[in-house]
Amino acid sequence: EVQLVESGGGLVQAGGSLRLSCEASGLAFVDYAIGWFRQAPGKEREGVSCISSGHGTTYYADSVKGRFTISSNNAKNTVYLQMNNLKPEDTAVYFCAASRFYSPSSYYAAFVDYWGQGTQVTVSS
Repeated sequence: EVQLVESGGGLVQAGGSLRLSCEASGLAFVDYAIGWFRQAPGKEREGVSCISSGHGTTYYADSVKGRFTISSNNAKNTVYLQMNNLKPEDTAVYFCAASRFYSPSSYYAAFVDYWGQGTQVTVSS
């Protein structure tokens, strides 16, 4: 079975940093783009960042460019999201996602084949 397991969420003050991890199993890691969505209460789930190791490219939402960095360790089937200079508006549940389809210019929930369970990130002011 396919599993995506997130970790690394928590509570941090504005300006601080967190690193999220997503460990994938049950799928061919290099055949999927692996990334992150986030969803705040009352808001739509939005794409944050994605990496395609097969293409060697990444995607970032405009709201996180320059602050977040996505990376992967293919040997460990793990993707990381380093989040720096966090802002209160980054507060959300962050979901790992696996997609057969990849685009370097957009990232939508319709692309997603598998979801993780989510991890809470809370940024205080």
